Amino acid sequence: MNMEDVAKHGLVLLGCGKMGGAMLKGWLEGGLPASSVYVLDPFPSDWLKSTGVHVNAGVPEAPAIALIAVKPQMMGEALPAMQALGNGTTLFVSVAAGTPIAKFEDVLGAQTPIVRAMPNTPAAIGRGISAIVGNGNTTPAHMVLAEALLSAVGQVVHLENEGQIDAVTGVSGSGPAYVFHLIETLAAAGEAQGLPAAMAMQLAKATVAGAGALAEAAEEDPSQLRVNVTSPNGTTQAALEVLMDEANGFPALLGRAVKAATDRSKELARG
Repeated sequence: MNMEDVAKHGLVLLGCGKMGGAMLKGWLEGGLPASSVYVLDPFPSDWLKSTGVHVNAGVPEAPAIALIAVKPQMMGEALPAMQALGNGTTLFVSVAAGTPIAKFEDVLGAQTPIVRAMPNTPAAIGRGISAIVGNGNTTPAHMVLAEALLSAVGQVVHLENEGQIDAVTGVSGSGPAYVFHLIETLAAAGEAQGLPAAMAMQLAKATVAGAGALAEAAEEDPSQLRVNVTSPNGTTQAALEVLMDEANGFPALLGRAVKAATDRSKELARG
């Protein structure tokens, strides 16, 4: 099964909010015919209606893919509409946080091939990263297809087991918010040292965005990049002595933050 099969047999998108919309945009730009896509969404946007995809007009009998992109709290209401496609040839891919594979198997049937994915919000500009894991009914071809779909909005990594998805949530799923807060606090600190607020924010945004781009593009790892900009007894070293403090700096703080997000993800999955 490949993207040609998707074009031939159809793709159902359940939910077209920010994440679903970002993926749909990527697929259409990548050449998937609009006529192959069937979107079910209670509040379709004007943009969605303008794309030429089928909107709330039923679904094919056996689509290649059914992608679930509804909010977790809507899952109980929305998923039963997909029941007829379960236990068949349709591959289900879920990007809904907090809904384990077992829940989908309960509703759709134990023989349904299901891939669970955890994307993140930079998907909106094609700079996301998604982690995927399949159930026992998925084949290597299914996983390749799921990766192709999610590659429309960024990078994809494969997990060894579903248990790892809670840690992924803590690192990359919730992680953009940590970086946004870093930008907020870095700008506020610059303002406290006498910079105009707008300039401090511009400096903070560009610094975080630029450092992230450099970390991805450089051959050296982030530890070496950090060393490269740290002159002995210079300004960067003075700051890093605060930030790298084992008890009060980033190591302890981010460790606690990621653990808290991971633990909460586990709680949500248990319902």
